[in-house]
Amino acid sequence: MNDHGTLHHDPLDARQFEIAIKRLANALTYGQESSPFLGSGMEYVQSRLYQPGDPVKFIDWRITGRTGRFHVKEYEAPKQMPVYLLVDSSASMTVSSQMLSKYAWAVQIAGGIALAAVEHMNPVGLMTVGDRSLHHTPALSRGTILQWLHQLRRYHFTEGTTLGRRVRELIPRVEHRCLFIVISDLHDPDAVPAIKLMAQDHDCAVLHLEDPAERGGLKAGILRGVEAESGEEFVAGGRTRFILGEDARSLARAGVDYLKLPTDEPILAKLRHFLKNRNSRRNA
Repeated sequence: MNDHGTLHHDPLDARQFEIAIKRLANALTYGQESSPFLGSGMEYVQSRLYQPGDPVKFIDWRITGRTGRFHVKEYEAPKQMPVYLLVDSSASMTVSSQMLSKYAWAVQIAGGIALAAVEHMNPVGLMTVGDRSLHHTPALSRGTILQWLHQLRRYHFTEGTTLGRRVRELIPRVEHRCLFIVISDLHDPDAVPAIKLMAQDHDCAVLHLEDPAERGGLKAGILRGVEAESGEEFVAGGRTRFILGEDARSLARAGVDYLKLPTDEPILAKLRHFLKNRNSRRNA
C-alpha cells in the first residue's frame, strides 16, 4: 500500500461489526428461498428437434424458420455464480456530512452481501478500488471472508481512486462468468465506461452511495477546491452535482443493475428490495 499517513478505523469494535453485518446478511436473505445472487439465470446450450410436451415458449423460431422443422432451445440450469465485491476505498468515500460515511456503509454492505452469498453457496471475492492492493479471489469460508472484511475496515483520508483502471485490469483475469457488485460513489470519470465494458461478459450491479452534500444545497457561492483523489483543481457551486442522471441511464442501457443509496436515508429496505427484484427478473 502507498504511504498515505495516519491509518483510520471505523468506530465499531470487532464484535459489534460482526453482529452488524450478520444482521444485514440475515435481512437480505430472509424469506428468499433461492439465492439473490444467481446472476443471469439459465444459460443457452443448444437447440434440438421439438418433442411432444416441450414448452412452446422455448421454440427456437430462427432455426425453425430455416429448417422448416420445429426446434426448441435447451438451457443449462442456473449455477451458483461467484460474487465479486468491488469496494471503493478512495478519499471521497471516507469524508462525510453524516454520522456514517459512504465508506463505512460500503464496508457494512459488502459484509452483509458477502455473508448472504456464502449462505447460499456462492463463492465471494473481494477487491478494493483505491490505491491499496487488497484483492482476494472467491472463497466459501465465512471465517476467511470475515478476516478480509476486518482488513477492509481500515482506511486513509487521502487514498486515490482506481475504479476504472482496476475494473479494466480485472476483466481479462476472470475466466468464468461472475456477478460483479460495485460499491462506490462513482467519482472516477472512467468508472461508468469501465463498468459498461465489464457488463459485456459478466453480470454487473452498481450500488451508488451518495452523501447528501453531493446533491448540492451547500448554500455556498462559487468555490475553488482540489480533488482529494486526483489532486486536480476544480470550481464548484452550492448546486454542483457530482454524478449526473445520465450515468445511471447509461449503465441501465448496458444491462447494469443500478441502485442509488443516499446515506441520509434508510438503506436496508432499498437494498433488500433491489436484490429481491433483481433475482426475480433474472430468473423469470
